[in-house]
Amino acid sequence: MKIAVLIVRILLGLAFFGGGLNHIINAHTMPMPGDAGVYINLLITTKYMTIVGLLELIGGLLLMVGRFVPLGLTILAPIIVNIVLFAICIMHSGLWVGLLCAVLEVFLIWVYRLSFRGLFDAAPEVM
Repeated sequence: MKIAVLIVRILLGLAFFGGGLNHIINAHTMPMPGDAGVYINLLITTKYMTIVGLLELIGGLLLMVGRFVPLGLTILAPIIVNIVLFAICIMHSGLWVGLLCAVLEVFLIWVYRLSFRGLFDAAPEVM
C-alpha cells in the first residue's frame, strides 16, 4: 500500500508541478476552439492562470516532496473540480484527464483521511 501511495502521490504531484510551470512560463501551445478558447485567452491575459499555475506548482511540489501532503491536496482539490467542470461544461472533451486527477486525489484524501477528520466535526471546539 505504501508503494501505491508513493506512486500516486508522485504522479499527481508531477502532473500539477508540470502544469503549474506551463502556466507560469506561458507555454500554452494548444489553441482551443470556440468559447473555450475565448475563456482561456481571457484567463491568460488577465494573469489569472499565472496564479492558478503558482498554486498548482506549490500543491504538486508538496505532494512530490511528501511533506504537508494534506495541505497540497487541499490546494489542488478546487483546481481539479474546475478542470472537470471546464471539460464538462465548456470544452466538451478531455474529461478523462480531469477524472483521472480526481480519482487520484480522492484516493490520496482517503489515505490521509485522519488529517481531514476535523473538517467534518459538527460542533468544533473553539479556543
